[in-house]
This record gives sequence, structure tokens and C-alpha cells, in this order.
Amino acid sequence: MITQTVFAALSLLLAARADQRDVLFQALADELQRNQQQLALDDHGAPYYIGYRLVERESVVVEARFGAIVDDEREVARRAAVDVRVGDYTFDSAPEPDDTTMLFEDLTGFRPRKEAPVDDDPGALRATFWLLTDAAYKGALSTYLRKQARKVTTVEDKHVDSFSREKPVQRVDPPMRLDADAEAWRGQARRLSARFRTAGRLLDGSVRISGERTRTYIVTSEGSRVLKEHVIYSLAFDATSQAEDGALLEQGETFYASAPEKLPTEAQLDALVTRALTNLEALAKAPIADPYTGPAILEPEATGVFFHETIGHRLEGERQNDDNEGRTFKGQVGQPIIPAFLTVRDDPTQPAFAGTPLNGHYLIDDQGVPAQNTVLVDKGVLKTFLTSRTPIEDVKLSNGHGRAQGVATPMARMGNLFVESSRKVPRAELKAMLLAEVKKQGKPYGLIIRDITGGSTNTSNYGYQAFKGTPRMVYRVDAATGEETLVRGVEMVGTPLTVISKILTASEEMGIFNGYCGAESGYVPVSAIAPATLFSEIELQRSQRDKERPPLLTPPWAGKP
Repeated sequence: MITQTVFAALSLLLAARADQRDVLFQALADELQRNQQQLALDDHGAPYYIGYRLVERESVVVEARFGAIVDDEREVARRAAVDVRVGDYTFDSAPEPDDTTMLFEDLTGFRPRKEAPVDDDPGALRATFWLLTDAAYKGALSTYLRKQARKVTTVEDKHVDSFSREKPVQRVDPPMRLDADAEAWRGQARRLSARFRTAGRLLDGSVRISGERTRTYIVTSEGSRVLKEHVIYSLAFDATSQAEDGALLEQGETFYASAPEKLPTEAQLDALVTRALTNLEALAKAPIADPYTGPAILEPEATGVFFHETIGHRLEGERQNDDNEGRTFKGQVGQPIIPAFLTVRDDPTQPAFAGTPLNGHYLIDDQGVPAQNTVLVDKGVLKTFLTSRTPIEDVKLSNGHGRAQGVATPMARMGNLFVESSRKVPRAELKAMLLAEVKKQGKPYGLIIRDITGGSTNTSNYGYQAFKGTPRMVYRVDAATGEETLVRGVEMVGTPLTVISKILTASEEMGIFNGYCGAESGYVPVSAIAPATLFSEIELQRSQRDKERPPLLTPPWAGKP
């Protein structure tokens, strides 16, 4: 963390001296060339591949709670990542999924730091990469020897290369700057969060405004030279209250934009806060839903999260190589896996949809490979997987989905996941079709899931191949009258292939879920673009419910004893 004065000076320096990017680029290239030409240990093999990544992050975060600032951070930091490989593309030193030996070796001895200097000092920067390269090379030799020894005692199902051969890429984005008016953000956060002091028994009411600029340098021994620039701004508000039975109730919204002026206006946010407070009051009075199996509509955002969890994660390439994973779709390329009227693709190259910017947009991934619009499932038939430079049995090359947070090791991850249906109806007809399906099954009601906070999934072979979604606004739809009643206290569960097979149709209207996804390579920005979907059957179970007694006293600003 650095002081506000230093932060301001560095921000101006970075914006005004964009040519200094060339100095850093050259320093990385010089150090990589030196190591590529000279690095060797006795009669062991020299590296056949070296990759350098320098990630520079500049950020401003302002957060207020109940009208007062609680977090005010400014940071400029650089971190380094080094990938050194010995052997060759067909068999190299990349650790296997269950190789934990290096973890224990790293607990002793000197470990070079990944923090890189924020000063534009070529010598100091090269020193960071010098030590990291040395450590990475020694570790790679150790891992390579262990992998060779393991080949003597283990049976390989089918050989898969260790690393894909990709064409070198030369790309330098224009410099971008972070446009953060922290003083204005403080005022807005105070005013908006103060609204939560008027809302009875809220336990928390906060507003968080942030901006982040990420500059990523990628230099490889294959000849790639990539400089990526990315700026994102976000504004989020969250409110938490508690029902009399102890259940925690939450409402909130998060918005992302490529410029501060593209975030919602204060008047728009004020209206959204009013709606959130009204929803909290309604949820506090809403009945707890019973476990349910039957017809339901998932609104577009909920559908997007559903496909992200059930299909997207199971099509990430590295999971197909890991014996600890369930590998739901391994070996099924060319086979139908979902209803034939559905197509799923991931297109990070698309910056926006219907005028809304997409979080998952990028042009070059974190391994220096161009992003591709990748059709994963075409008319129900599995076509391919999301891949990084780690080949899998069915896909030998990367399709530009190697992603990571900061300097984590990249792996295949989603960007912009599109769910498209050839069987679709106007949104207004979907509810009528829901009621018809409810009556056909003899159910007393159906469900509409309008808002969902997120989801999770288990892709490992330990336990069940299942997913869970956390709905926030669920409505019970009476079979006879169509009347909608808000209910609470449930979560959506099931096994992916079973639930997806229950989709009957989708809406013509598409919606967008923008957010972040966490997995082994960290948190990366993602989007899901999907229609509303009608299911003949979903399952809801009761969520775990807190029974803690609400606060005994009213808030101090309530003016009551």
C-alpha cells in the first residue's frame, strides 16, 4: 500500500510517460534473452520455453457504510510471473494436477518475491525476473525428473502433449489511464449509503465504488510481445436485514462500466436503492417456501448463471486431464449432451451486447494467445472445449481462453458465455406456458426465479456432480389464478445433465449477467448472455437458515430507546 501523495504522483507519471512502457518491455526482453542463452545446470537440459508476465495494477476503492467512509484505498503495484519449461512440447516439466511435491519444497530456503518495482528501473525489474527465473528453472528440472520416473511405474491412458505450439503474437494496446475522482466518489458513497439509515432495522447498508487499470506485459522465448491494457469501473450497493425468525435477507446491485460516466446516475441509483429496501420489507413478511419439484421459469440472469455453473465449468480444458475431476463430457465430442434447440458458445471478442458492455471481453488471453469465438455446443452436440495452452485429448491447440487473476497460473476459463435457443417465444407467452405445464402436471403452483446472487458447482469426482444456485427473489405462481406470491428460504439444486434436459423453451428476449468468477486461477471478469428459460422440472431445497436473534435495540439513529 502506498500513500495518497505517492499514488497521485505515480498516476500522473504513468499517464504522461507512456513511452516508459517500452523501457519495461525492453528490460523483460533483455533478461529473457540472457536466460534463454545461458541458463543451464550441468548436463541437464536448458529450458525450451520461457515466458514472462508483468502485471501492473492501479486501483482506487471508496466504500461507505450508513453514510460514512469505511474504506479509502489507493494502490499501484506490480507483480511478476515466470513460466520455465524443460523437455519439449510433447512432454515437459509442467506439474501434473496431483503433484504436490513442489508445494512442500517451497516451504524452506530462499523464495524470490513476485512483487516487482513500481519505479521504472530496468535493472531492478530484471533482478526480479532473474531470481524468479532461476527458481523456476530449478523447480522445472526437479518436476521433470519426477515425471520421467513416474512413467516407469504408471500406465498412461492416452498420450496428450504438455504444451501447445502457438504462433507468436505481436500486439501493443494504446495506453489507458484510470480516471478516478475519489473526492466525488466519497460524496456519492456517503449520500447513497446514508439512505440505509432510514430503513428500520438494517444490519448493513454499504456502497462501494472502484476503478482498476491493469497493464499486462507478456514476453516469451517464442517471440510473443504483448502489452494488454484494461480499465474497469464498478459501483455496488448492498443491504442486509433480518427477519423475525432470524433469517438473513439481502438485496443489492453491482454495475460495471468502461468509464465512470457510463455507470448509473445518482438519481437512478437512488431509485434502485428504494426498490431494494421495498424488497427487503417484502422478504421479511414473505413465507418460507417448501421444498419443491416442478415447473419453473428462470429469468435471463438466472439462466446465465445456471449455464455458467452447469455447462461452462465442465467444459474447461484442464479439468479433462485431471483424474480428480468428474470429467462429465470427456470423450463426448460429436455427441448430443443437451437439448437440440440449444447452442452454447464463448466469445471474449465481443465487447458489448445490446449496448451493454460485457465484463468477459478481451482480445488476447493471459498466455498471449488471441481470443476466439468458440462454439462449444452446437444444436445440442458437443463440438469442443475451452482451452488454454494445456492440450487435452480432444483439442490440441489453445482457443485463447487461458486466463488468470494477476500472476496466477492461467487455465482455461470462460469469458462471454452465450446461450442461444432456436425454440423461443415472446417473453409474455412464457408465463402462460408455465401455467399450462403446471396444470398438465397437476401441481398447485409453479415458480419464477427473477433474481439470483450467484452459484457454485462441484466438478470433482469426489461426491456428486451437482450444482447449487442461490435465488434472491422467488415467486410462487398459483396454478388457478396466475397470482404471484414472493417466497424465501430456498436454493436451487440438482445434477447438471438431468436439469438441462428439462428445458422446454426459451424467450426471444436475452439478458446479461456481468460479474466475476472464482476458480483455480483466481477471480476473472465474466459475462453470461442468455434468454429466460422454461423448465418442466427444477428442484428447490430449503437453504440453511440462521436462527440468531435480531439486535435487541433499534439503531442509534432511530431516535428510540
